[in-house]
Amino acid sequence: MYTPLKKALKNQPIVYVTKDLERALGFGKAIPGFFIISNSGPFVKTAYGKRADIVLIEEKTELDTRELLTHPKTKKFLKTLKKPHLIVFKNTKQIEQICVENHYELLNPAAETAARFEEKISQIRMLARLEKYFPDYKISTIGDLQWNGEKFILQFNHSHTGAGTLLIDNRQILDELKNKFPKREVRTARYIEGYVFTSNNSVWADKTFIGNISFQITGLRPFTDNPFATVGNDWSIVKKILPRTAEQEYKKMVNIIAEEMRNQGWRGLFGVDIAYEPKTGRLYLIEINSRQPASTTYESLLQNKVVRKTNGLTIFESHLAALLRLPPTGKIIPIKSGAQITQKVTDRVDKLFVPK
Repeated sequence: MYTPLKKALKNQPIVYVTKDLERALGFGKAIPGFFIISNSGPFVKTAYGKRADIVLIEEKTELDTRELLTHPKTKKFLKTLKKPHLIVFKNTKQIEQICVENHYELLNPAAETAARFEEKISQIRMLARLEKYFPDYKISTIGDLQWNGEKFILQFNHSHTGAGTLLIDNRQILDELKNKFPKREVRTARYIEGYVFTSNNSVWADKTFIGNISFQITGLRPFTDNPFATVGNDWSIVKKILPRTAEQEYKKMVNIIAEEMRNQGWRGLFGVDIAYEPKTGRLYLIEINSRQPASTTYESLLQNKVVRKTNGLTIFESHLAALLRLPPTGKIIPIKSGAQITQKVTDRVDKLFVPK
């Protein structure tokens, strides 16, 4: 384990409150000073029920992060710790208010800052320096859109992991949207034929730590019925399909994004989705996830299997160290292989999905 973080946790314990236990398992084992509060369940209870560092809350239905934070069992456990620091997977204004009311020290960056960078329309304004990396786009209301015979991408302001991103490839789909949501503001862009890559990155004081770039497995049946849903990552294939010059440009983009986020008070993890168009050799920014990306845990577990050098650290460790405001040192452990894939809920077959 990264030594400075290990020492810090002895005096600055962290409690990760999350409805999905997997989000907090980046260490791969129990670590003194790091605790998890999450939902119970048959598998979770069997696999992790005996670990003293994990508090499982059992209710009739799964609790969200807000409900976990206000649960009596959570409050009782937090009282046993001396000045615990809390982190959550994704911060919201409601979570911030709960922490203020209960005098909890929440380490996550402000929810308002996260929203400005993640929302599809506001991020255009926040990242003016990256104008050339956005696919030819337009901000408009759905009612003003016209079908010209060429397919395009439509994104609602609030979306993640592909939800709220639609491929408009015929007039009928567009007409349905125009009838249902004529006043809804959206971002449209041309469809890019190519590959999508992603990385988990950390803003840590005045430095940016870029994680291992992975190929994003998207829309693969039978794991999902949404063509834009992310179902996995492959770290082994990147060198074969992403040219070295494109990789350098990719990292340049990440550094610019990190700098803009740092200027707005951001710290800790964020993710990017960047498309590579082989025909032109160009890169395009598709999405920013201003939170801990879902693949963080698995990348960190892969990194833990590498014989690390003295200053090596996982991307999950860099996240916690940044949130604790430790002095930035060390380097992210590189990995050359590994892949993961997950099964998404697929009850949406042939149904139009639009977020509320």
